[in-house]
Amino acid sequence: MTEVQAPVRIIVADDQASVREGLVLLLDLLPDIEVVASAADGQEAIDLCGRHHPDAILLDLHMPGVDGIQATHHLRQHHPEIAIVVLTTYADDASVLAALSAGARSYLTKDADRADIAHALRSSVTGLAVLDRSIQAALVGAATRGPDNPLRELPDRLPDGLTKREAEVLVMMASGMANPEIAASLYLSPHTVKSHVNRIFAKTGSSDRSSAVRYARDHGLA
Repeated sequence: MTEVQAPVRIIVADDQASVREGLVLLLDLLPDIEVVASAADGQEAIDLCGRHHPDAILLDLHMPGVDGIQATHHLRQHHPEIAIVVLTTYADDASVLAALSAGARSYLTKDADRADIAHALRSSVTGLAVLDRSIQAALVGAATRGPDNPLRELPDRLPDGLTKREAEVLVMMASGMANPEIAASLYLSPHTVKSHVNRIFAKTGSSDRSSAVRYARDHGLA
């Protein structure tokens, strides 16, 4: 007689209520996954892990207060038995390396579907790491990036809250590169590059690419 395997018990942590509730609903429908709790920030995730002792946690990176990196570091120190699976919109190498260094076992972007997420949770509990393709590419890019890469030339302090990845995309826009070329150069999906461009427009007050290029030149980024 085949032994029935216990479901993987997980906690979902994401500060966006719609995303968090959607993930809970989708994953709880799977017979071999049980969502035992959900958290709106890193500190709540830590507290709930101490209370419920799940097999794994599905964790966003950028949350208010204690963020995903800090929560990962704490959980790795105090609850090393819990597999940490990062699910975030950020695929830049800095975020990936920070999360993996802190102790995350797997790393997915929010482009992943339910099957991908479930596979990562199940695999991580058994000790296997799962990285989606864009994350693998980011790691390769970080390992092979030459000294002339624009990211290395950017100042430590960037204007208007631009992240280093957004500034790098802006530099490439200013050099005349189109989104598909930027995506290929940075090992990102076109959708991710488009999201970066939209955030650049919002942060710099630019209405189009020409305005963004002028901004880059005015601020010494091109």
